[in-house]
Amino acid sequence: MEITDANGLPFAVWTTGANRHEVTLVEATLEFSHLDEQPKRLIADRAYDSDKLRGDLEFLGIELIVPHRRNRSKSKTQDGRKLRRYRKRWKVERYFAWLHN
Repeated sequence: MEITDANGLPFAVWTTGANRHEVTLVEATLEFSHLDEQPKRLIADRAYDSDKLRGDLEFLGIELIVPHRRNRSKSKTQDGRKLRRYRKRWKVERYFAWLHN
């Protein structure tokens, strides 16, 4: 699990077994951050759409920006304006593509 900044440079890394879902690893990964302060926003894909994770990160002062899953049963928690930041996620994906090569 790695968390990168907006330019695709990693600032937090956490290694664990592949049998755990990524949603459960976010907080542990943030604890191993190389930065002095926590990020203001965390942008992730649909797999991270979890009300528990959203609440836990909000407690830490981090805004979670995630598109809602299509089968979400509870009401939406954000509008499309915040999701405009999600469009720049390709910079982060570029980093992971570099790692895979």
